Amino acid sequence: MTSYLLALALSLAQFGQANTGELRLLVTDSSGLPLECAVELVSEANQVHEQLDTTPDGRLVVRRLPFGTYRVGVAREGFTAFTGVVEVRSALPTDFRVTLGLAPVQTAVTVAAADTLLDLHQTATTNRLGADVLQRRTSALPGRSLPELVNTQPGWLLEANGILHPRGSEYQTQYVIDGLPFTDNRSPAFAPEIDADDVHAMNILTGGYPAEYGRKLGGVIEVVTAGEARPGFHGSVAGSLGSFGTRTGDIVGEFASPKGTFSVSAGIADTDRYLDPPVEDNFTNHGTSSHLAMRVEHDVTDADRVGIIVRRGDARFSVPNELVQQESGQRQDRDSAETMVQFSYQRTFSMPVLADVRGMVRNVSAGLWSNALSTPIAASQDRGFREIYLKATIAGHAGAHEWKAGGDLSAGTLREQFAYQITDADAFDADTPATFSFEDRRANREHALFVQDQFRRGRLTINAGLRWDHYRLLVQDQALSPRFGVAWSWPGRNLVARASYDRAFQTPAFENLLLASSPEIEQLGDGAIRLPVPPSLGHFYEAGISKGLAGVARLDASYFERRMTNFADDDLLLNTGVGFPIAFQRALVRGTEVRLGVPSWRQLSGSLSYAWMRGVGDLPITGGLFLGDETALLTTTGRFDISQDQRHTVRGRLAYQVRPSAWVALGAAYGSGLPFEFDGERDEAFEQFGERILEHVDFAAGRVRPTFTLDASAGLTVARTGRRGLSLQVDVRNLTNRLNVINFAGLFSGTALGAPRSVALRVRAGF
Repeated sequence: MTSYLLALALSLAQFGQANTGELRLLVTDSSGLPLECAVELVSEANQVHEQLDTTPDGRLVVRRLPFGTYRVGVAREGFTAFTGVVEVRSALPTDFRVTLGLAPVQTAVTVAAADTLLDLHQTATTNRLGADVLQRRTSALPGRSLPELVNTQPGWLLEANGILHPRGSEYQTQYVIDGLPFTDNRSPAFAPEIDADDVHAMNILTGGYPAEYGRKLGGVIEVVTAGEARPGFHGSVAGSLGSFGTRTGDIVGEFASPKGTFSVSAGIADTDRYLDPPVEDNFTNHGTSSHLAMRVEHDVTDADRVGIIVRRGDARFSVPNELVQQESGQRQDRDSAETMVQFSYQRTFSMPVLADVRGMVRNVSAGLWSNALSTPIAASQDRGFREIYLKATIAGHAGAHEWKAGGDLSAGTLREQFAYQITDADAFDADTPATFSFEDRRANREHALFVQDQFRRGRLTINAGLRWDHYRLLVQDQALSPRFGVAWSWPGRNLVARASYDRAFQTPAFENLLLASSPEIEQLGDGAIRLPVPPSLGHFYEAGISKGLAGVARLDASYFERRMTNFADDDLLLNTGVGFPIAFQRALVRGTEVRLGVPSWRQLSGSLSYAWMRGVGDLPITGGLFLGDETALLTTTGRFDISQDQRHTVRGRLAYQVRPSAWVALGAAYGSGLPFEFDGERDEAFEQFGERILEHVDFAAGRVRPTFTLDASAGLTVARTGRRGLSLQVDVRNLTNRLNVINFAGLFSGTALGAPRSVALRVRAGF
C-alpha cells in the first residue's frame, strides 16, 4: 500500500490529451484598463463553439484546446466588437491580447467561422467531435455511447457487443482519457463505460500518431471529460426511456471560481438488451451499469496547477442464450468493475518550458458465473489487474520548433481464475477433461521514452518523433519506433496535402493471456500446443488531402496501408465464450477513406463518408493456444481474409434546423458484410438459428450479407433562460426494422444480431 501512496504523491499533470494547449486572453480598453466582456471562441475544424466571459480584470483562460486555428470574438456594450484569429500550436500557454476602442472609433476586423474550417498544419487524419455533436448524438444502448460515436467516423467498424476495430485491427484500440492511456478492452462486455454525458470532446486518430503514444495504435480515441468551467455553480440533469425497457439517468454538478473547479457526476442505466443476442428472441439479456466521478482542479499560482480525478464504474449483465441453451435453462452472468484515481501537477517556466507529471492508480475486475443447467459447458471466471501508471513530459518552444520529450512507466499485476465443468460430453472430443480449473498471477512491466518535434515554416509543417518501448510480461521485447508526418498547404485554395509514417510496436492483449499461456492448459487435449504471444510490429503509411469547399464544407480523402508481423487476433477457449489473444505471421491492410462534412450551412449540417478496405492475413500462427485440429494452423501456410475485412462502409447524417428551438436529423449506415468460418452443416445452423437468420448469410461466399440501418432524430428546446434550458430529443433507430446479422460463426459462439426498430426519448435540463 505504501508504494501506491508514494506513486500517488509523485504523480501530478494537466488533464488533457497530448495535442492540446491553453489560450490566455486579456481584454483592455485603449488606456490599458481591463474590461469584462463576452467572448466567443470558434473552430469549425475542431468542432469548438464556446460562449465565455472574461473576469472583471479582463482575463480568460481556456484550457484543453486541440491544436488548430480559432476565431476569437470579443464584445462589450459601448465598444466596437473585435474579431480575430489565433493559433494554438503548443502545450505552452498562448497569450492573446485584445484592445477594444470606443464605438465607432475602432475599425473591426471581420473574420468568418469558415476561416477555421481547415487546419493548414495537420499532417494526418484526425476527426473531432465537439460538445454539440455529443449532446445531439443518437441514443445508444447502455455501455455503447462512446463506441457508437466513434463508429460514425470513417475507418472504424463496430462489431458484435460494441467492440471497436480501427482499420482492420483487433484489440489494438487505445483510449486516452484526460491525458492518460487505457489499453485494455473498453467494450461493454469487458469494462464499465465512460458515459458520453461526462464527455466534453473527443479526438479520433487512425494515423500520424505522436511519439508520445504507444502500445496500442490501431486507433487512438482521445477523450476530454471537462469543458471550460463557468463561474459559480451549474450543471445538468439528463434521463431517457426507450425500447427494451431501457432507462438511463445522469447528473453533473460543477462549481468554478477564478482559481479552480470542483465537479461531481453520476449515472445509472438499466436495459433488457445489453449485448447483441445470437438469435432473434432476446433471451436473458438484462444489464445494469453505474458510474461516479469527482474532479478537483486548482491553480496554486499562475504557473502551477494541481488536480485530482476519482472514478468508479460497475456493470452487471446476463449472457444472451441461444435456443438450445434457453431450452435447457442456462443462466450465465457477468460483471465488471473499475476504480481509479488520477493526480496531476503542471508547472510553466519562463524559458518558456512546460513540465508536467501525471499518474494513475486503477483496479479492474471481471467475473463470469454459470448455473448447473448451462450447456454444453458451465464456466466460471474471476480475473482482473491492478496498474500504477506514471508519466513525465517537458515541452518547449524555440523559433519554428514546438518540441516535447518524456517517458512513462506502467507497472501492474494480472490475476486470473478460471474453471469449467462439461455438461454435454457429446459436444467435445472424447479426450477433453470433464472438469478443469486454473489460477495464476503475474507482474506486468512496460516503460517508454520519447522525443518529438513540430517544425513550421511557411506552407510546410513537419512532425517527427522517436519512441523506445520495453515490454515484459510472459515474453520480453523492445523496439525503436520512428514517426514522421508532413503537410504542405495552399491557403489561397483551402487545400492541404499530407503524408505520414508510423512504426508501431503493439503489445498483446492481456485479457485471459495467462490462461492461454499456462502449461496447465495442455490438460485439455492430447497434442495441445501453446506458443508465447509476441508483440505486433507494424509499418503504417498514409497519404491524403483536405480541401475547403466554398467556405461551407470540408472534403477529406486518405489512402492508407498497414503492414504487420505477428498480427494480433483472438480465439475462443472451447465453447466457454472466454476469448484469448493469438497472432498470425503477418497481415496487410489497405484502404481508402473519403469524408464530406458540412459543419453549418444555412439551416443544414451533416456528413457523408465512404470507406473501402481490404485486409488479408498470412499463416502460420505465431502465438496463442491451439487444441485438436487447430494445431494444424502451426504448419499451414496460406492467405485468408482477416475477420474485420469489410470491403465497403457508407455512413451519413443530415440535420436541419427547423427553427432556433427545433431540429430534425436522418442518419443511415451500410456495411457490405464480414467474413466468417463455419465448420458445421447448414441443416445444423437452420435448427439452431432459423431460416430468417440464414437468409442473411452467404455460405458460398463465406460472408455475412450486407447490413443497413436508417435512423431518425428530432430535438426541441422547450425553455431557455440564459444558460439554463430544457431540451427534448426523440430517436428512432432502424426505422425499417431490418434484420441485420453482425457476425456469424459456430453454434455456440460468434453469432450476433443488430437491434430491431427501437425508440428512445431523452430529456436534458441545464442549470
